[in-house]
Amino acid sequence: MHIEIEAKIKVDSLKEIAEKLDSLGAEFRQEQLQRDTYFDDTNATLKKGDRCLRLRRRLAGESERFFLIYKGAKEKNQFKKRQEIEIEIKNGDSVEKLLLQIGYNKAIVFEKKRRTWQFGGCEVALDELPLLGTFVEIEGPDEQKIADVQRRLDMSDLPIVSESYASLMEEKLRESGREETEALL
Repeated sequence: MHIEIEAKIKVDSLKEIAEKLDSLGAEFRQEQLQRDTYFDDTNATLKKGDRCLRLRRRLAGESERFFLIYKGAKEKNQFKKRQEIEIEIKNGDSVEKLLLQIGYNKAIVFEKKRRTWQFGGCEVALDELPLLGTFVEIEGPDEQKIADVQRRLDMSDLPIVSESYASLMEEKLRESGREETEALL
């Protein structure tokens, strides 16, 4: 278990940010396609408690990995700060079946393209999501390092998005009158 601290920032384009990361000497890590499936019970107990249970399928090149992740309620902070427990699993299909058998339902499923860099002691993720657009996430060990990376990327004046991608996606699907709970690339 660890405490996740991150700044999520909505941006118009990722091209300039990728160029800025390159010019600052950031270390490119990888490009991924992530498929996130969020689970909750019929009473939406996790969502009502500002918590989530997510099964992530991550494709990076020929590598496919699966993670089961629990996130606790957000703490009061200038950035998004919450408890996170992440377990790598071997068989995503079996874990999905298990969760469904013990009473959880699929709440929402969506994909995102993510490119990650290491910079200033933080992980910087450039994300593209269907319906939502483009975002930058800066995750680090403390608020100061995150704020420093944000400043060095000339993003200090941009507002921090406190909502999760799942909440933003649910809202977007609801606004558009869509019945489905999937948004795939």
